[in-house]
Amino acid sequence: MTLQSLIQDIDTIGAVDDVPTIKACVEKSYEWITQSFDSTPVNQLVTGRAHFVDALLCHLWKLFGLGAVNDLSLCAVGGYGRGHLQPHSDIDLLIVSKKKLSADAQEKVGLFITLLWDIKLDVGQSVRTLKETVKLAKDDITIATNLVESRLLIGSEETFEKLWEEANGRNSWSSKAFFSAKYDEQKRRHAKFNGTAYNLEPNIKENPGCLRDIQSIGWVAKKHFKEYDGWNLVGHGYFTEQEHSELIACRMHLWKMRCALHLVAQRSENRLLFDYQPDVAEMMGYGEEGKSSVEKMMRDFFRTVARVTELNQMLLQRFKYDMLNQSVQHSAIINEDFELLDYMISPRHERVFSTPEAILDFLNLVTNTPEVKGLSTICIRQLRNAHREFESDYYVERPACREKFMMLMKQPDFFNFGWDIMHQYGIIQAYLPEWDTIVGMMQFDLFHAYTVDEHTHRLVKQVNYFFSKENKDFPRCGRICRNLDKPEVLYIAAIFHDIAKGRNGDHSKLGAKDVATFCELHNVPSDDAEMIAWLVENHLLMSVVAQRRDIYDPDVISEFAGAIRSHNHLNLLYTLTLADIRATNDNLWNDWKASLLRELYLMTQKALDNGLQCQVTLNERVATHKHQARQILQERAVDPISVDALWARLDDDYFVRFKPTQVAWHTEEIITAQDDWLTPDNEALLVRANDNSAKGGTELFVYGKDRKALFAQVASVLDSRNCSIHDAHVTVTRDGYVFDSMIVLENDGTRLSSDSRISSLEKAVSTQLEKPGRSHENKRKLPRQMRQLDVPTKVRFFNLHDEATLVELEALDAPGILAKIGHAFVDTNMTLKLAKIATIGERAEDIFIVSNEAGTALTQEQQVSLKKQILFKLDQLEDITIP
Repeated sequence: MTLQSLIQDIDTIGAVDDVPTIKACVEKSYEWITQSFDSTPVNQLVTGRAHFVDALLCHLWKLFGLGAVNDLSLCAVGGYGRGHLQPHSDIDLLIVSKKKLSADAQEKVGLFITLLWDIKLDVGQSVRTLKETVKLAKDDITIATNLVESRLLIGSEETFEKLWEEANGRNSWSSKAFFSAKYDEQKRRHAKFNGTAYNLEPNIKENPGCLRDIQSIGWVAKKHFKEYDGWNLVGHGYFTEQEHSELIACRMHLWKMRCALHLVAQRSENRLLFDYQPDVAEMMGYGEEGKSSVEKMMRDFFRTVARVTELNQMLLQRFKYDMLNQSVQHSAIINEDFELLDYMISPRHERVFSTPEAILDFLNLVTNTPEVKGLSTICIRQLRNAHREFESDYYVERPACREKFMMLMKQPDFFNFGWDIMHQYGIIQAYLPEWDTIVGMMQFDLFHAYTVDEHTHRLVKQVNYFFSKENKDFPRCGRICRNLDKPEVLYIAAIFHDIAKGRNGDHSKLGAKDVATFCELHNVPSDDAEMIAWLVENHLLMSVVAQRRDIYDPDVISEFAGAIRSHNHLNLLYTLTLADIRATNDNLWNDWKASLLRELYLMTQKALDNGLQCQVTLNERVATHKHQARQILQERAVDPISVDALWARLDDDYFVRFKPTQVAWHTEEIITAQDDWLTPDNEALLVRANDNSAKGGTELFVYGKDRKALFAQVASVLDSRNCSIHDAHVTVTRDGYVFDSMIVLENDGTRLSSDSRISSLEKAVSTQLEKPGRSHENKRKLPRQMRQLDVPTKVRFFNLHDEATLVELEALDAPGILAKIGHAFVDTNMTLKLAKIATIGERAEDIFIVSNEAGTALTQEQQVSLKKQILFKLDQLEDITIP
């Protein structure tokens, strides 16, 4: 099958009502692209697809008799107007007439368009008069852009020429206005992707550095120069021949990926979702090894978009001056090598980057010239050329480079803009071989939003934010950073924290070895080197303890404080941990995580003050919380005798865990209910929710006589209402009453949105608890992304002491998981004492502390029984289908 044979088949279509034959012809065109993908350059596939559609549309136009309609033109616009069509891209058409169409012509046009839909072509069409089209184009940059790339398919040449003349004439968008609009449009588009293409599910068309950025260059050139071949930009002095060839090669690579994506998805899909990545990688020739093939493909993709980004910046900045008729408004000579032109640093001669040392000197100059806001086109070009010239050896191998690199690390101001340059233009990659291995490295989970190098870049920027005067959000981190004698300790640890990802082994331990070698090579003092290596090796410790351990258990605090060793270690690790979470995923940080880290920090700080006497620390906390809660209750005129009676039924553990405001709220609500309706013979449960009692989220508490499956029922209701439990503590009073307190957030990690939302949730839980039997039926479906990720279920047991066992669960975070686990506890006669719920992307990493019917730790036999029941319950979730 060839393109020519496909076009010849079109001529055999004899009637517009022979839909099966027309459909078969269209289907063959998809088969041709699929069969030719490996053997044919992709530019021939996308232009060939456009040629086929051209021929089909023109033939059908004639069959409908539209060729006989005077002054009517069928035009291709947008991407199709460029003569490029991906397999399932929209076929953008403009049907334009000099005057309003007759009723007969309108009917024929309507039938023509309907047929295109019937044969499953993805058509986007507009039917307008010439006057309407020109008027709309004047007001709408998108329509104006489409017309810049319009071409006549069939029909009146006179009408099309008139359209072209008016849409691109004196009264249309000027080059200046057009450029400004497209430039602003690109900035808005980049902002939607947080200014980076280094997303794990990138949009091949819209992401920064992708096809839209290449098209933006073409649109502006066509509008201003009336040039329709990018090669002519070389003649105008905007490109070198090498840069033009590089841009074409990048476009070919992105085209091929997009073509493969369309064929795999079998529709117009530009997002390279996890679902499609393995199949696209195989089509692209990266092999059939799953993750390994995807990693190779994505590494090439990210390196391609980095090159496009550089070229796009160079061209649009140059266009900006020329098309806006803008001259340099501000200039200043910095030194013999560089000057400042409109706050863009620019070389004063052709060889400013003559050595790798000169590149690092340039970064030092930027650091100490705060007026610099960007790099000029000439600067970007020279930096790109130097990067390629010196790519045979890593800069770290040069002693003078090592000295200059450390000079940068010791200046927090370097990390304002200099670090961005170092990352964006591949200088850190050229300096450190370890960094080179993580550039474009994928992370196959929903926890991380960025590649390893982009995540680390953002982490370093977050650390730098703590140092800045603008930091109003994290005052503790700000105080810690501003009091550091050697900020390089924290910055180097941040750079190396994930540097060993992708290797076989624990990346924290491997990274600690890497950074120890780095420190030795860079003459970092031994005490500082030891601290940096410790931070890298333990960068996950605080996050794990805060989110997965019982931080109110004195043994946990004692163990953690022992590992921390000093206030300096604690301060640096707290700062690094917070920055790490903030840089991992824009939706990851929330009030709950902030409160967990803050609590762990403060209790560890107190334990270190007390010489690791953690029980002393907790005893002080009990006394303080009781005193402050009693003061609140006195102000509210709550009967102190009733307060004493209630508190006498509670263990000290309760007062350790809950803040004075929470204790006061619980106490007042329970005493009020007891005075009103909650009598000893009443089996009902008190259910209350409060958005002000806990800093981390909405607190829901349930109080009353103990009953089975209480936690499971509440968890099921919350899950069905798209809420998640992040922490749960179960207190059983000395006279058999249960007190469940849970911290509840929306499923996206944000706080509950309104008082009405909280009230509705409280009512739903109360209603469910009044019903006998099992949990509320949960109909929430498993999200699309989770279906593609393999998370094996793991259940581990640790006996804490004679009275309780810790159950550690790792599983896919499927809807209804907590309710299922709660029922597993009921079915095996286990009593839940505490739950810590952590969702790490697609993984549920939960901790439950339970005891058996006798109130003791689980026996080996009971552990085996509980594990079987949990696995059985979670297997039932496998049958959930995607909506």
